[in-house]
This record gives sequence, C-alpha cells and structure tokens, in this order.
Amino acid sequence: MVGSAIVRALRHQGYENIIVRTRSELDLCNQDAVLQFFNENKPDYVFLAAAKVGGIMANNTYRAAFLYENLQIESNIIHSAYLNGVKKLLFLGSSCIYPKMAPQPLKEEYLLSGLLEETKEPYAIAKIAGIKLCEAYRDQYGCNFISAMPTNMYGPNDNYHPENSHVLPALIRKFHEAKTENLATVTVWGDGSPLREFLYADDLADALVFLMQHYDEKQFVNVGYGEDISIGDLATLVKSVVGYTGDIVFDTGKPNGTPRKLMDSGKLFSLGWKPKTGLKDGIALAYGDFLQRHTQ
Repeated sequence: MVGSAIVRALRHQGYENIIVRTRSELDLCNQDAVLQFFNENKPDYVFLAAAKVGGIMANNTYRAAFLYENLQIESNIIHSAYLNGVKKLLFLGSSCIYPKMAPQPLKEEYLLSGLLEETKEPYAIAKIAGIKLCEAYRDQYGCNFISAMPTNMYGPNDNYHPENSHVLPALIRKFHEAKTENLATVTVWGDGSPLREFLYADDLADALVFLMQHYDEKQFVNVGYGEDISIGDLATLVKSVVGYTGDIVFDTGKPNGTPRKLMDSGKLFSLGWKPKTGLKDGIALAYGDFLQRHTQ
C-alpha cells in the first residue's frame, strides 16, 4: 500500500528513474540478496517502506515472525545503503513505537518513556530498532538517514485479509460482505471506545516525499492527520459509506488495544506540509479500490 503510493507521488512530481522490487522479486530478509541489489542498482535515495505488518490478531499470534523479519528487513537495507553510499534514506516506522499509556497527543520525545502495548510489542521493538539504526549510522558514519512515524494508514492496495488486516480495511470488508449477504449484524472487536487516527496512503506518500526533499535532521518526525475518531464512530462511518443497513454489535470479549493513539504532527505541519484527504472521502476511495480489486 505505502510503496505503491510513494511511487505514485514520485511520478506525479516528475521523477522517472524509480527502482522498485516486489516481495517475490527480492527477499529483504536475505542479507546477500539485498546487498547484491544495492551493488547492482546503486540507488541514490531510498524509501524503506517494506515491513511485515498486520492487525492485533496477527501481531499477537506471530510475535517471533514480526520481530525477526522486521529486524532483518531494516538492518539489511540500512547497512547496504551505508555500504553503497546512498545519499539519503527514509525509514518508515509506526505509531505503535510509543508507550501504551503515553500522554496524548503523542510527541516525538515520548519514545522509550514507558511500557509498550503488549499485543504489538515485538513489532514496536523492531521499529524502534530501525529508528535507532538510522540514528547510529548518522552518528558513526555521517549517513543522512531519517525516520518518519506514520499514524494508522489506509487506501489503495491495502490488506483486506479477514484475520490479518488492520481495523479500517477489516471494517470495509466486514460491512461489504454483510451487505452482499444480507446479514442482520456486523461484529466489531472491543467496546468501540478506543480512539484512532487515520491517514490516507497518498497523503502519507506526499508527506514522505516532502520530508525526503526538505528534512535532514536526526529526530524522527510524526506523520498524522491531526484528528482521531472512536472505533465505534469509525464503524458507523464505514457502514454509511458501504451502504450497509444492519446493526453493529461490539464483542467486548476481544481486546481493545491501546486506549488512544493520536500523533502530534506539529513538527511536520510547521515545516509546511498538511494532509488533503478527509476521512469520509478517503474511506470512499478505499472502498472503491476494494470493490475493484476484490469483487471482480
């Protein structure tokens, strides 16, 4: 999702010499393969958007895989970028790096100030390691490696897997299937109270290109929308966009996750960047993408 959005953003700005590899073309957990790719292609600028990702169930079930594979991916790419003299690298992290009970909104300086949310701890630790790798390579070798921490993302090419997807695409699929199958209810995990922030993928990509062009500091930067919404209200919004007319049922036996995760994106906004896509419009665009890719 994010990689394809970055490519669209770059092409929109006139960049043509773009080197990409799909998961099937390059195993980023293979150190030799990654180094060979860098040796052969010699990229000047690298957007490190690849990661093993998923929702609460996937994170909590595949804890070892989420930690191991993400550590492998980021360490292989960051080290190969250093060895090949990459001019600039942007590492993409996640809002789950912040402590579970950190003050809201989440400021960059809150990193490592408390305990992580248990279900996503392995993924969060891997992403924190990526931030620290960029900082360490900058300190020791002078590399211009920067990091950006996006909020929850959604949009074209999202993962709509019924078990391993994030909350918004999961809701899109649930409500669509309930609509087509004339189901009376849709069940949503938790009690609906957690607050989440959502950023459209193409807005994120625009922000990342902006940072690659205008930001060279050691401190990582939050990338958010600036407002959050409860899961209950989000479900109601998705229900409306999809056109489902049944009822919503909340399964309070399932985990809520972190109570609230709103990013303080003031640092990025002060540099001159702001998101363009409202949540309802973005969900409509995402639903259109879902219909095109999953119902043909």
